[in-house]
Amino acid sequence: MLIVARAVQGIGAALTAPNALALITTTFSERKLRDAALSLYGAMSALGIVVGLLLGGVLTDLLGWRWVFFINIPIGLLVLLGSRTLVAADRHHGRVGTLDAVLGTGGMVALVYAITRFGEDGFTDPIALILLGAAAVLLAVFVLTQAHSSSSLVPLSLFCDRNRSGAYLAMLLLAIGPMGTFYVITLYLQQVQQYSPLRTGVAWLPFAAGLVLGAGTAPKLLLKTAPRSVAALGALLSALAAFWFSAISVDTGYWLHLAPAMFVLALGFGLGVLALTQAAVYRVDADKAGIASALLNSAQQIGVALGLAVLAGVAAAVTAQRERAALGTGEALVAGYGTALTVAAGVLFTAGVLALATLSAHPATEQDTPEPVERNTGAGN
Repeated sequence: MLIVARAVQGIGAALTAPNALALITTTFSERKLRDAALSLYGAMSALGIVVGLLLGGVLTDLLGWRWVFFINIPIGLLVLLGSRTLVAADRHHGRVGTLDAVLGTGGMVALVYAITRFGEDGFTDPIALILLGAAAVLLAVFVLTQAHSSSSLVPLSLFCDRNRSGAYLAMLLLAIGPMGTFYVITLYLQQVQQYSPLRTGVAWLPFAAGLVLGAGTAPKLLLKTAPRSVAALGALLSALAAFWFSAISVDTGYWLHLAPAMFVLALGFGLGVLALTQAAVYRVDADKAGIASALLNSAQQIGVALGLAVLAGVAAAVTAQRERAALGTGEALVAGYGTALTVAAGVLFTAGVLALATLSAHPATEQDTPEPVERNTGAGN
């Protein structure tokens, strides 16, 4: 049931986020306005994290963890109501790529579920290995159908741009670190430091502050600095924070150790996401802005799943080692968490190197941005 609920929730996010980014990149004709809109988009994501952490803690403490799922109902209704204010787009004729959708979706579902099982049951889980093989076959067939289709669901030409392909891969790695770190430190706070759910949510407020600052600073830097520099800076800051976290002990202080690392982790993530978003959706035709955004969002979502699975698996494996048996429960858990956080730091460092190697060395210009799409406002009809 939880897997089905998460899948439905993921479908909603997969439909909404790419369209929001596509609307931003194709609606605003002026570069500064477009970057400001992207910055606001990132800040709203940070605000959502703040509200989610606090409200999730309150609901878990007062009513139980199952109640956190009900909060999506009023939020979804409000978003649906707000969508009535959007300007209607012109209608276009096309066909539904049923086979393409089945292959692509089936492959991604199998891949994410395999990653999840690896994190829970280890890397020798037979079901996970079967799912991984099925994902490889389905995605390989999907790519072949796209290469020979006259109206492909995912135009492979998008990957011919090294700048864009690098942005997708760097986003995958960038999402592994902060989101995996977020999970590991939350476990540390609750299982070692004995924080309540509400106190844990409040403790992560520096993370939200770092996201807001990163999302607000990135557009200003991108006006003067190449995307690869901003993305690499963001990834390296997050790597530094993850490595900082890896030094945790049973009695690590919050204000001098955890809170500053949370802030730096999110600051780097905010800078990196905005820079990679620009690299992925700029210099793309307006009619392909949606799919370019969707691929970026998919890379981020897969990175989140991969980060949770890999870091949780590493932490569990280290904690269960025989030499840890002589330690207390807290010390054994900390040893596992510290190793997992070191792995996260390595992944984030790799993301920074990849960004430097693949992204553009020059700041984006007006010529790199998609032309705004003329929309039908209904006048004269």
